[in-house]
Amino acid sequence: MANIITLSRIFLAITVVILLFLKNNTATLLAVILTVFVMWFDGLDGYIARKFNETSKLGAVLDIMGDRIVENIFWVTFCALGWLNVAIPIIVLTRGIVTDSLRSLALAQGYTAFGEKTMMQGKIAKFIVASNFSRFTYALCKAIAFLFIIAGHLSFNYDHTILAIGIICAYISVIFCVLRGLPVVIESKRFFAEK
Repeated sequence: MANIITLSRIFLAITVVILLFLKNNTATLLAVILTVFVMWFDGLDGYIARKFNETSKLGAVLDIMGDRIVENIFWVTFCALGWLNVAIPIIVLTRGIVTDSLRSLALAQGYTAFGEKTMMQGKIAKFIVASNFSRFTYALCKAIAFLFIIAGHLSFNYDHTILAIGIICAYISVIFCVLRGLPVVIESKRFFAEK
């Protein structure tokens, strides 16, 4: 069930993109509503997995994969629509490729990105990368960025405050993205050690 929720987030995000390119208020308003579900499903899949004891390595990989796909869909779409600077998707995509590549190396050696068998060893690294506080704060910044950037482009939104908040949260999200990726890079060096 949790994996189905994870995968359905991807299809909802693709639907949001299609709606945004229609460039009319009804489609944009529907995109805002669907984005709420996309963001809600991000936490729901993990909750369901824990509640029904469905946690697994596959689920952890699908969760990260779903997060990356959804996040990249939004950033690239906003860039393609001219709503954000191209630097944002470039930074986020690069960070995702680097950290996910290193995480796959750790996974091959029995470690996961989060949870009991996390690849993070140091307390600071665990806090920055794997703590519920860090993960929730990062997810919340992205959710606000995505929702407010879309809502800020409704034609009846004459007050640009919503859009400004969305763009500020987008930049905060990118900073958070890079900061959360650094410990993965630093701590992954032990996985390259020859035995």
